[in-house]
Amino acid sequence: MRPELRLKTIHDTVADLIDRWAPHAVAIEESFVGADARTALSVGQARGAVLVAAANAGVACAEYAPAHVKGAVCGYGRAEKAQVQRMVQAILRLETPPASSHAADALAVAICHAMAPPLLQAVG
Repeated sequence: MRPELRLKTIHDTVADLIDRWAPHAVAIEESFVGADARTALSVGQARGAVLVAAANAGVACAEYAPAHVKGAVCGYGRAEKAQVQRMVQAILRLETPPASSHAADALAVAICHAMAPPLLQAVG
């Protein structure tokens, strides 16, 4: 899929989700720039599409560093992916862990935001 169509799909899907569920906030994880600059650029573009969809809907956005999210959910900022999955399962009382580490990460960001003090949520 062409990059502009991929970003439009992300934007439109997030806009539809915001319209359907009317969240009070959108919480996302800050980008981690590893060795692969190409991946970091693609992730940054996708995050931008999400942020624009939220801004268009008037929904506040908060961003959290990966270590902050892991610390909030696991008590340790360098927790492994499997530990994040297990802790998300325990916190949310799920029968099984989230099926993928991406799903666990998304839920962990939501948990982190829900547990953040109100002032921290306001300044994101």
